Amino acid sequence: MNQINPAKLHNSKWTAVKPINHEKHFLVSEVEYNEEGAVISCVIESVLSKNEYSIDWRELKNAEKWVQGWKM
Repeated sequence: MNQINPAKLHNSKWTAVKPINHEKHFLVSEVEYNEEGAVISCVIESVLSKNEYSIDWRELKNAEKWVQGWKM
């Protein structure tokens, strides 16, 4: 399981273990927080194509799907 601090989520780098639409490397481009500081939305952006995908930020904790940083 990947350790993630929600406050440091913005601009973090991720590698998809299984490519999404032939894309592997992503950057968290947008994070929206509520009044209590909890994450309510998260958008990742492909480094190569600039395609954006809205995801549940907790999915990034799953080491079977995501690796922190740009690897592989």
